[in-house]
Amino acid sequence: MAASRRGQPELHVRLPSSPSVVALPDLPPISALFLIDFDVKAGYTISWKASKPGVELDGVVEYKSLPSGLHTVSEDLIYFVHDGYAGLSAFVNAPVEDTAARNARMLAVGVLVPLSYGRLGRAWKHAESLKAIASKLVVNSKDVRALEEYWETNQARDATVDDAASKDDPESPIAATKPPKTSRGHNRNRSASDGTALMLPGHRLSPFHPAWSLTKLLDTFGPLIFPIHRAALLRKRILISGHAPVEQACNFVYNISVLSNIPLATSDLLSSSSASNRLRPLFSIGVHDIPFLTDDAKHSRNSDAASLDGDAEAGTGWVACTTDSILSKKDTLWDVLITMPPPHASNAKTHVWPTVELTQGVPVKATQRDMRRWRSLKAGIARIEGNVILSSPTTPQTVAAYKEDDALLDDAEQVVEPTSWTALAYSGFMWWASAGEKLRSDEVEEAAQGAALLTDLGASSISMNMPRSADIAASISSLTPRRLSTAASAPLEADEARLELTIISFFHRLTTQLLSTLADAIDNSSDSDIEDESPTEEDDALVDVDEVSQGHGVHIDTDVMKRMGLDIWSPSDAEFVKELLKTYFGRQAYVEGKGIEVCGIRVC
Repeated sequence: MAASRRGQPELHVRLPSSPSVVALPDLPPISALFLIDFDVKAGYTISWKASKPGVELDGVVEYKSLPSGLHTVSEDLIYFVHDGYAGLSAFVNAPVEDTAARNARMLAVGVLVPLSYGRLGRAWKHAESLKAIASKLVVNSKDVRALEEYWETNQARDATVDDAASKDDPESPIAATKPPKTSRGHNRNRSASDGTALMLPGHRLSPFHPAWSLTKLLDTFGPLIFPIHRAALLRKRILISGHAPVEQACNFVYNISVLSNIPLATSDLLSSSSASNRLRPLFSIGVHDIPFLTDDAKHSRNSDAASLDGDAEAGTGWVACTTDSILSKKDTLWDVLITMPPPHASNAKTHVWPTVELTQGVPVKATQRDMRRWRSLKAGIARIEGNVILSSPTTPQTVAAYKEDDALLDDAEQVVEPTSWTALAYSGFMWWASAGEKLRSDEVEEAAQGAALLTDLGASSISMNMPRSADIAASISSLTPRRLSTAASAPLEADEARLELTIISFFHRLTTQLLSTLADAIDNSSDSDIEDESPTEEDDALVDVDEVSQGHGVHIDTDVMKRMGLDIWSPSDAEFVKELLKTYFGRQAYVEGKGIEVCGIRVC
């Protein structure tokens, strides 16, 4: 077997006997604390600040902490990154009887936390306190005693704190660590797999942890979450353009980054020159970040530039959100643009979905396979919701059993590619040729593959309202990739983020399915097979003949595409496979198109 030849272990979900993290303070120590006031003449100004030596605030945090459009909302939480620090600011906009201040007082209280604590420095742990301080200061901004006390209590004391923080973030669903040496002898940013940190006994997510918005992420993007996930896996530059407030968009940035992590066990399958194991989250950005984005775009065009400048992450792709629409017009700065619906869209009679596009306005839609996968994922989540009562920490409520919203599913068809004529012809032909048995068999195989991604992650996740569940359960063992986890998880309490763990694990298993199947295809492919292959005219759109003729290509047939969980009829999925193989394995791909053959002659 290919896996045994490489000696790679299977990916398992286990409960660690002892957490591989150091004991850290409940609140991460802060390197800076600041108060920003709005002045009708001078704009946003820093009216109070305290920081450790060498931490620059002026001309930076005023813009990063207060994106455009905040004057239209009463409060917000803004996340950003700057020069090795994660920033969090709590914004308050309150009416006051002061004509000089235009009858409104706007201010923000913010902190900087070292990024050595994780991709957001666990800054969300300060959110509740910052909101409380901001609410007091909006009444009397001259009384800064609360700021002084908070700084004295939570400031970073010495360098040893940062050294300790370089360990895994104990609260991050997928904790980021310093890049160690792998068995291949190269540095890689590594990440834990299958949401292990969420499974620690007695573990809880703090109230403002971004992972609480994972279910909202699925509801907001629907089946579009899968092409977004694929773009994140390819380490594209992804920009979310929306409106204030930005807290939810910042949470989405965090979650997209986490969902696109490469699990530890899978990372050892990749080539030494493959893309980073994680996607950089930049969180909130604006027009003042254009110079940084421009410079980063130069790095992305020159792979050697990052090593020359000593910045290992420069040009490696990112995900960010913005309220400055001018950034969406500069398509040289991003690869994928996600435009969120306007705030009033929530009142529309039909669901208004975000739009996803590439540069030059090329639209991106989910495939028919994505739509079916989204239905099955929602059904699996419904099974868990039906057995668990959850209290969301930010908006306490009882979650009843999920009932599928047929209207919402119908609306989702707007963001899905239409069924191709070839796929329709194939379905009609196979129904005629096999009396429907072939199509039913394909449905069972696909459903079993989807069930395998959720098995052991929640109650009753195997029979997810899919056809012939008995056949599906019997087929799971043969369809589950050998590197995919099949180990049972220990039961979780209601408030241990069961749904969040399920979603993270689902996407990480999907990533493992994609990459491990490609690794097997490489093992089973030979140069001679590619050199003898003559692509047909129908395959020209999917095949780079020059690449194939070089003898370095990997043959990707429809069976491989199915095992990867991709749409065999979608040109966009075929292109994705080619990019994925090049990104993580440094190989070229010949993707075989699907068609109809009668007596060995291709007719469609």
